[in-house]
Amino acid sequence: MTAKNYENHLIAALRILLITLCAMAGQSFAAPQAPYPQSAVISGINWDFTSLNQAAPGSDLWPVTWADDNNLYTSWGDGGGFNGTNSLGRVTIGVAKIIGTPVNLQASNQFGGNNPVASATFDGKPTGILSVNGTLYMGVVEQNAWLRLKIGKSTDHGITWAFNSSNWSTNADWDFAEPDGAFSDVSFLQFGKNYQGARDNYVYAYSQDKRANQLRTDIALFRVPKDQIMNRAAYEYFSGFDNTNKPLWSTDINLRKAVFSDPNSVGWGARVSYNPVLKRYLLTTWHANDGSWGVFDAPEPWGPWTTVAYYTQWMDNNFKFGFSFPQKWLATNGLDFTMVFSGAGGTLDAWNTIKGSFILPGNISAPTTPQNPQISISP
Repeated sequence: MTAKNYENHLIAALRILLITLCAMAGQSFAAPQAPYPQSAVISGINWDFTSLNQAAPGSDLWPVTWADDNNLYTSWGDGGGFNGTNSLGRVTIGVAKIIGTPVNLQASNQFGGNNPVASATFDGKPTGILSVNGTLYMGVVEQNAWLRLKIGKSTDHGITWAFNSSNWSTNADWDFAEPDGAFSDVSFLQFGKNYQGARDNYVYAYSQDKRANQLRTDIALFRVPKDQIMNRAAYEYFSGFDNTNKPLWSTDINLRKAVFSDPNSVGWGARVSYNPVLKRYLLTTWHANDGSWGVFDAPEPWGPWTTVAYYTQWMDNNFKFGFSFPQKWLATNGLDFTMVFSGAGGTLDAWNTIKGSFILPGNISAPTTPQNPQISISP
């Protein structure tokens, strides 16, 4: 074989190898497909990545609710909260009040953290928080176990908390202690100020389902009369649809069915809120711990769901979670919003806010997600 023939054979072989590797890469690393069809109401989201603001470094989770005093209340895990750090004022769980705007944040620690109104008196992690008739309710999952949950209430805006049992040692002392971890990740559906604008007299709450096994692809839903939140016997669980496509409810938790599913995965810390202008329920959940997550919408709390946006490594490849759209910070047009989220890695283990706008059908413009945006963080 001449040198020229050898060169031609080598080039051909390299081409075949390159084609094979590209095919394998496309097969192995293709972005996962969204589990639901594209929304006909919201066609996407424009993000203003220059608006990213941060505070409370080292504290994460941050479910948010809009209370009767017109303030936002939020809870965090593993940190000192506002004006704290990962070590300064560190608690496993804390509650804070937010008076200011995302840009001019005026926040203070009500329960736990650095310089709080009241010291933290129990351990755990917050899963969801809700204001109804001037009372705050909060889900607290068991520290370092994650399969048992209590719901507590506060009549003084998060300074003190009461539970059905102060004993946290046995299954009987937890509101949810199911073998499969059902509803150990409770996140409340958010309506307007102090639960104004709710569709009925029920409180709705979601949870990553089947948490005791590795196949976590579902979200479950319960409802409870808003004056019976502390009464476990009053809970009803979504159990599918009847032949007219109306939701079925059962008092038997074992008859529950998934209200949302994603074969790519469903992460803990789902958030659901109502947009009263667009008349859509917005659900967010992550599907990979590399910054991949999705936004979904529906006309009712139980669906049918469609996809607003489905991201792979949004912003960067750091883990992000707890994406919520506080209605207090929603513009009157129903499109412009400020989103709260948290994360891990880099500087995202903090309180993060970012501005964005929902895109209506017919507007196809959307920015390209930047990589590793420049951000600054303050206590």
